[in-house]
Amino acid sequence: MGRLAVVLAVLVAPAFVLPACTFTGSQNRFELNRSIPVRYGYRTTDKYVGAAHNPAPLPTPDEAAHPYLARGSGSNMHVDGRATDRTHAPGPLGSDPVVRSRSLGVLGGQCASANFDSEGNILAVCINFTRPRLLLLDPDSLDVLARYDLPKRIARSPFSIRKIVSDTSGGAYFYVDHADRAVLADSNNRILRIGHRQKNGRYEFFLAGSFDAQPYLDAVSHDNDRITSVMPDWRGKIWFVTKHGAIGAVDPDANHVGGLTLPGEEIQNSFAVAEDGVYVVSDRALYRLEYDADLQAPRIVWRETYDRGSARKPGMLGQGSGTTPTVVGERFVAIADNAEPRVNVLVYDRLAAQGEDRLVCQIPVFENGRSATENSLVSYGNALVVENNYGYKTFMSMTRGKTSEPGIWRIDVDPAGGCDIAWKSQETSPTTVPKLSTANGLLYFYTKNPDHWRLIDAFYLTAVDFQTGETVFKVLTGTGMKFDNNWAAITLGPDGAAYVGVLNGIVKVEDNPNPIDVASDERRRKRRQ
Repeated sequence: MGRLAVVLAVLVAPAFVLPACTFTGSQNRFELNRSIPVRYGYRTTDKYVGAAHNPAPLPTPDEAAHPYLARGSGSNMHVDGRATDRTHAPGPLGSDPVVRSRSLGVLGGQCASANFDSEGNILAVCINFTRPRLLLLDPDSLDVLARYDLPKRIARSPFSIRKIVSDTSGGAYFYVDHADRAVLADSNNRILRIGHRQKNGRYEFFLAGSFDAQPYLDAVSHDNDRITSVMPDWRGKIWFVTKHGAIGAVDPDANHVGGLTLPGEEIQNSFAVAEDGVYVVSDRALYRLEYDADLQAPRIVWRETYDRGSARKPGMLGQGSGTTPTVVGERFVAIADNAEPRVNVLVYDRLAAQGEDRLVCQIPVFENGRSATENSLVSYGNALVVENNYGYKTFMSMTRGKTSEPGIWRIDVDPAGGCDIAWKSQETSPTTVPKLSTANGLLYFYTKNPDHWRLIDAFYLTAVDFQTGETVFKVLTGTGMKFDNNWAAITLGPDGAAYVGVLNGIVKVEDNPNPIDVASDERRRKRRQ
């Protein structure tokens, strides 16, 4: 078999027994109604480490809500338009935690991003090797309530697993708007607004509107260029970026698409939208842009180059910054570069006048020769949290106990200039998009420790104290490659649970509403003996 066939065979091989398929939803399709199967080592691996957390809420920042994004616990992969990865939703506290999972296909099914509608149902784009699907999931059972099939992705290199899993086109990034609609770009470069409703006791999706950006991209961009991310600005224009450096904006009222291109530059990440503009990072520079009403197109306000390094590091999807820009408070914007021997966290004064030095601070993080980050920084106040992803190539390279390099650091920004390291954690978070809950003061990561002797691939939802950097608790979600996170996000729901996209679907971790009295349970067990 070829390399791709080998990978597919591994993914579909059953752990114990292949379950039956059951009909769900209203699209006359079949879904796998089962949990994600665990693999070797589950029974001998610690299921829980640490202790339950006493909530230490953080003051909620006084920030205006984005008028075109959903309110609540989060509207997109990075929670809000500023890409802070900070939410007021309460995550689990580690009190007798319960883990539930849902397999969303024999092959693949990863939910890279999950958000919530106004009723608390999960909206997720879940992707196998060819086709993305928009799903509506029950937050309790994780059953599929409705599905909307999106066009198949065009394989840029069908025999390269690394290229397949690093392709973020076709809906991996999407947002929920103020009208409860999922907004995304499909692989045909149509920007879709997809609503959902109940009809005859079942949920269904419906197309509420669309905008075709393909004619514009045909005229200005690379052959087979695809939109990777869409977000609305504060005036209702729907912005998009493509891999090959096109930045566009749709005026929904006029059904007009305008844009610009960055010659010789690529964009691998999403972008941030703030009241003062739109922030995009390419593989060479950070940009602030505005919508020019006269041109009916984006306009560059300023551009800041950074050290893009000499090559793509293991743990990066491309050469250059791997971080969606993070808007920090009312003044700053932050990214990480791709410098050698260590990545730097870079903080810029986004409101500095033309000609002034915009760089507020530059601070190297992690170890020499083992430093890379492909995920957005977490922001709270003037603090930034960055994780190390160095060493993660693909999920295929992380089996048999292997993992990436450790490192989670908190960096505090001095408004007068400069940065300081507040704390360092040695937890290993290979690829996840982490989250901070201001409701309880915990940071949530998806970790995997090396296991060179037993060769077990064990994955944990891990909570870290935002103030101290100490690990509070770790909950085993599963063992085996199908539980690999592979760049998906953690989402904290309005129900207090944490949801994690994994290769084979989605995992939910929540506190047990009816915790077990361990001592009483042990006494009952002994009496039965």
